[in-house]
Amino acid sequence: MKWIGERISFVDDQNKLTVVIHPESKGWIKSVMGAWFAMWITIGVSLTVYYFTTPVEEDLKIALIVFMVFWTYYAIRVGRSLFWILWGKELIKIDEAGFTYKKSIRTYGKANRYLLENISKMRKHEVKEGSFQATWESSPWVKGGERLEFDYLGKTIRFGRKISEKDGVLLFKLLTKRIDQNVRRKK
Repeated sequence: MKWIGERISFVDDQNKLTVVIHPESKGWIKSVMGAWFAMWITIGVSLTVYYFTTPVEEDLKIALIVFMVFWTYYAIRVGRSLFWILWGKELIKIDEAGFTYKKSIRTYGKANRYLLENISKMRKHEVKEGSFQATWESSPWVKGGERLEFDYLGKTIRFGRKISEKDGVLLFKLLTKRIDQNVRRKK
């Protein structure tokens, strides 16, 4: 197994290339996100118990229901980001026939397969330094923006969450080299 930076590992055999991209691993981010998520769940459970055990006026019931809808939305978003930071990874496999990509949390996730002959315009996704998008995607509570992309039958497929510019260039070169080799082998 070889490494690109600290987060990207790969195995390049004669028949296939397998790449694993791990999320950023910063202990303080895990701690803060875990504490925030635990407090958020505690608030939701407390309000749910209050709603069902205490007689309240109709106006307050409506306000609690509206709040719980927003609470649920953010609980799901932050929970998914926390689980991604703790156990997530991106898996890429390139063999003779196709490019397989899976966003996985532990073993959960769907693998999507793309035929090599239908892949076009592999490129790096550029984000302007200092822009709102760059700031947003670098924040710890967001799973992150994908840095590599390709066109596939009219759709843009993106991958490589929060990888650095340097690692993105090296991964881009590795993937395009392997795809070109496999496409030429077929012809």
